Amino acid sequence: MFMEYGHTCELIDTEAINSLVSNLPEEDAILRVSNIFHALQSGPRLKIMYLLLEKEMCVCELEFALGMTQSAISHNLRTLRQLDLVRAKKKGRFVVYSVADEHVKMLLELSRKHVMGCGP
Repeated sequence: MFMEYGHTCELIDTEAINSLVSNLPEEDAILRVSNIFHALQSGPRLKIMYLLLEKEMCVCELEFALGMTQSAISHNLRTLRQLDLVRAKKKGRFVVYSVADEHVKMLLELSRKHVMGCGP
């Protein structure tokens, strides 16, 4: 039985809860995941990510697609790169951006499916 603030709770299995807590990610990993979700709260960044799911793009293509300034696109890409959500590579005289890896693709695709399945 667990006592909290004068109330008893007979449902708490302290061993099971302690086991769950011991398997939580380290604080550094929690902070990194939190930073990713914080960055993806931005509509423009999410739009960039969904465009990059479809094709590698340079800044000028993203600028055209989203009607944003080159400066705004670059600022958002810098944030996404710092979190290792996008990767950049040189193609001739241009730098093209892509989604970093399969994990990021899955995160975006599952998020979209979740929202589309939940209604308005």
